[in-house]
Amino acid sequence: MDRGDGHVPFWRSLQLKFVLAYLAVIAAVVVLLNTYPVLVSQDLVYQSKHTSMLNQAAVIASALSGPDALTEGGAAQTIQALGAVRATRMVITDPSGVVLYDVHEGTRREDTLGRYAMIWELTTALEGNDVFRSEYREGAFRSRAAVPVTYRGMTMGAVYLYEYDAQQGALLLGIQSNLRSISLFICLLAAGLGLLFSRALTRRMGALLRAIRVVREGEYSHRLPTAGGDEMTLLAEEFNALTGRLQTTEEVRRRFVSDASHELKTPLASIRLLTDSILQAEHMDEQTAREFLADIGEEAERLTRITEKLLTLTRVDTAPPAAAEPVDLGAVVEKVEHMLTPLAGAVPVELRLFLDPDCRVLATWDDLYQVVFNLMENAVKYNRPGGLVLVTLAVRGGQVILRVEDTGVGIPEEDMPKIFDRFYRVDKARSRAAGGTGLGLSIVRDTARLHGGSVSASRRAEGGTCFEVVFPRWTQRGGEPE
Repeated sequence: MDRGDGHVPFWRSLQLKFVLAYLAVIAAVVVLLNTYPVLVSQDLVYQSKHTSMLNQAAVIASALSGPDALTEGGAAQTIQALGAVRATRMVITDPSGVVLYDVHEGTRREDTLGRYAMIWELTTALEGNDVFRSEYREGAFRSRAAVPVTYRGMTMGAVYLYEYDAQQGALLLGIQSNLRSISLFICLLAAGLGLLFSRALTRRMGALLRAIRVVREGEYSHRLPTAGGDEMTLLAEEFNALTGRLQTTEEVRRRFVSDASHELKTPLASIRLLTDSILQAEHMDEQTAREFLADIGEEAERLTRITEKLLTLTRVDTAPPAAAEPVDLGAVVEKVEHMLTPLAGAVPVELRLFLDPDCRVLATWDDLYQVVFNLMENAVKYNRPGGLVLVTLAVRGGQVILRVEDTGVGIPEEDMPKIFDRFYRVDKARSRAAGGTGLGLSIVRDTARLHGGSVSASRRAEGGTCFEVVFPRWTQRGGEPE
């Protein structure tokens, strides 16, 4: 199915699934509410009648018990002596099941006297068993109880009680009716709330979906409202953080492309101008041609430096990190010092090293060389003639700290937050004259971060700038940084 418009049919929507699941739970609760209380109430009534009717029948049977055989007159006199009996019908029989006494709703029945009682409960009672049976139907409880009349282990007859209780049945019907009314109200309320909640949920999810589509089209500044404190709010906050990161990345990318294009365009324009001058000049002397070619070579070297640093930054940004190993940062500093001695002597600038032993860092030699070389080269190039470059390497707790200080003109305070940005130069004219590309400090920062370190810069009170790089120190214990 084509979903290019992002429309989901209602019968497949999350809102419908949420409502159905919600209603299914409510339906289960309603069914339980309409069955369990009724069943418990019925069971309580059964237990109450079982106890009361069997006790009542046992009292009558005990009163009838004696050595003499049961007779119609004796049964009537005994019942009259006992007083009112709570039963719709009461039947007393002799041992053979012949009816001796029969009362129905307070009226004695003469038509059944002398006949056999064809009642299952009486037959069972004459066998010496207590019997109770009750059922609820047509809104009333119908209960039956029968006990034998015994004397010294002999069955002298049986007593049968029948009770038709519509009052308890009406009470149970009232409970059922109330439960149905409550259930109907709960269903309507649950349906309304379920629809309301599902719409609220799907509306917020729809807003998130629309926001994703907006960002997909490149509008990284789009944000979602973050009212509330539920999971959807957290999701909106994470979405806003993600779009903020994308926006920042996109701005950096555009600025980087713009700056890189500008930096590459300048030497290319110079090369083009110089070559055009050589080609257009018909009688150029050899000395002038050599000067032009030397200028072209300098611009080509500048292009090479920019390209190499761009490749370095690309490797740091995208390439998987090379296998790290313990590297003695002091040995790296000494190597860089050896490489920069000719440049320092030409300025001239003095290089001084104060290196603590055993300053090992878990990284690669090439990455640490890039960090140290860029910092020390800048300290030499942007120093004063006769100045000093002070390089200090020390261990502080679980960290290795590299400090590179110079006695140059320093960096203005307002430029400090920007010096690690790519292509940013404090003094563009002086930086180009010194062969700077504006990428060295960016390489230092990104490379340090790649290996768990950090870099910062500050102005020296005596003049000049101090750069400090902090790395986690590697120790032999466990083979991990402290």
